[in-house]
Amino acid sequence: MKKSEYDTLSKRERQIMDILHRRKEASVTHVLQEIADPPSYSSIRALMNIMEKKGYIKYRKVGLKYIYSPVITSQKAVKGEVKRLLKTYFDNSMEKAVAALIDVNKSNLDENDINRLHDLIEKARINE
Repeated sequence: MKKSEYDTLSKRERQIMDILHRRKEASVTHVLQEIADPPSYSSIRALMNIMEKKGYIKYRKVGLKYIYSPVITSQKAVKGEVKRLLKTYFDNSMEKAVAALIDVNKSNLDENDINRLHDLIEKARINE
């Protein structure tokens, strides 16, 4: 699977991937139960079959059911989503994204958090 292909997941495909990463594996029925504003069972099944053919997910057969799981790690999925968010909402600006995260969560930000953020910035500066 090419990196660019994962970046082009549709909204519904991202929802399915989120469920599979959270659960580690799921049947179509499980996905249908957890997906927001779900379409029909056959629509989800068809989407998951397409995702399997594209290499996003894999399946194993258990009795009459197919149990699906993600092919890529959740860490890679997170990186893809962060890149998409940066591009879509922050003009690819890490500074704008970090400022927004701090603003949203400032009431929970303590001295230890600030020190860890500072350390991460320093490590990034050293690794340039």
